[in-house]
Amino acid sequence: MLITKEEAETNPNYGYKPEERPIDKYIKYGVVVIDKPRGPTSHEVSSWVKKILNLEKAGHGGTLDPKVTGVLPIALENATKTIQTWHIPPKEYICLMHLHRDTDEENIKKIFKEFTGKIYQRPPLKSAVKKRLRIRKIHNIELLEKDGKDVLFKVRCQSGTYIRKLCEDIGEALGTSAHMQELRRIKSGCFTEKDAVYLQDLLDAYIFWKEDNDEEELRRVIKPLEYGLRHLKKIVVKDSAVNAICHGADVYVKGISKLSNDINKNDLVVVETLKGEAVAIGKALMSTKEILENDKGIAVDVERVIMERNLYPKMWKKKR
Repeated sequence: MLITKEEAETNPNYGYKPEERPIDKYIKYGVVVIDKPRGPTSHEVSSWVKKILNLEKAGHGGTLDPKVTGVLPIALENATKTIQTWHIPPKEYICLMHLHRDTDEENIKKIFKEFTGKIYQRPPLKSAVKKRLRIRKIHNIELLEKDGKDVLFKVRCQSGTYIRKLCEDIGEALGTSAHMQELRRIKSGCFTEKDAVYLQDLLDAYIFWKEDNDEEELRRVIKPLEYGLRHLKKIVVKDSAVNAICHGADVYVKGISKLSNDINKNDLVVVETLKGEAVAIGKALMSTKEILENDKGIAVDVERVIMERNLYPKMWKKKR
């Protein structure tokens, strides 16, 4: 929910609503969610997306092992600046775990409860990160089905949790030992299976645009980068503040028109225009209450500028 601090209007001559950007800008400020097939690495899929769309830069949000399928969000060009924020919300997986000896469902449910909350994990030997002990949060583990030694479950967990290692640790706790048989990611950040498309869908959409000048399918499979920032609280600024922020200025209270009703100091926030375009990401230096009560001061320490410069006119004066 947004609260209005000061009413303001936006000039239609500057900027665009995210979904109405010209198609070339729409792509370069876009995100495509690929339903990753079993086999290729996440880096390979990202590279294929880059080649299909003829882009210079693309990056994926959250590595999936070659044998793992599912939701793989890929940021295109300027959208790569937002990837780090995708790791804030939990991720969700459907996993098939194979027990090496059978046990009953009640025992499995009991151990699942013991693994809910903060757990210690040491990354598996094959992972690319340092093998130091880490703490990860398991929000929920739900038993979906059990067929003999095969256990199907859904897990909602903090980014960076190794499900393969989770299966091994659960097997050890059960006294049966176990390993991960199959894994599918169904949610990553704000992105779910409903958003996911196949690589062939993306290629077809690109060909429709290039050969038939038909943008509709490409706009369907690619989302504006703002779609992936929905989990962040918002600061909406007036047109007069936009270009200054794009040049590195912080967000001052006097430049704010609207804001989320539940901002706390030190929260990560997205700074948007009145048209809904992401301008920057930064750390709140004031709470919602403090911003509403003050007329002066810096409200947001800008950490990452997303919007290109001079899309909006310069409206600030240089200090002498």
